[in-house]
Amino acid sequence: MLQLTVPGEADKVLLHSCCAPCSGAIIECMLANGITPVVFFSNSNIFPQDEYEHRREELHRYCDSLGVEAVDDVYDHDAWLKGVATGLEKTPERGPRCVKCFRFRLFRAAAWASAHDIHVVTSSLASSRWKNLDQVSAAGEWACSLVNNAFPDAEPIVWWTQNWRKGGLQIRRGEIIKEQGFYNQTFCGCEFSSHFEGASKKAATVQASADTE
Repeated sequence: MLQLTVPGEADKVLLHSCCAPCSGAIIECMLANGITPVVFFSNSNIFPQDEYEHRREELHRYCDSLGVEAVDDVYDHDAWLKGVATGLEKTPERGPRCVKCFRFRLFRAAAWASAHDIHVVTSSLASSRWKNLDQVSAAGEWACSLVNNAFPDAEPIVWWTQNWRKGGLQIRRGEIIKEQGFYNQTFCGCEFSSHFEGASKKAATVQASADTE
């Protein structure tokens, strides 16, 4: 099992979760390392709402089986469209729409963590082979900085940059999906990512293979 080093040696971490398949191995690894994860499901990008509910229910089923706390953010796809996607509907995966989407979701995660006395934040987005790890980390650092600037007297929130594909976690991810019978979606979540295919998908696959080496 991957040995983890948490910033500040914190024993509790807010894990922003995009879905159960991407989060399962991370949660298991945290628990094995004596870390208490609080799993935060903030994904207003997911469309339609029944897709959102399906993913949310799968995550709660897994967390409940492990006795792990799972918290739902408010679902507001209209706000996500206005704040993230407007004008960027035709941009490819790993483009500027994804960057804004990461910022939208991770800011809400960092703000919730700050309000609930949790000081380290990371995300299962950093386990997805379709996502750019540098973009995820930059968005997480931006989100934590924004929250820290808004509450200068509070204990700072720290973004935990971690490649959640390495250390055998990518293999374990696939094993847990089979063991749990997870619904394993074929697209990121938004109505634009559902059209993600062709050359962009091939490029993402090549990069993802490099990231797990």
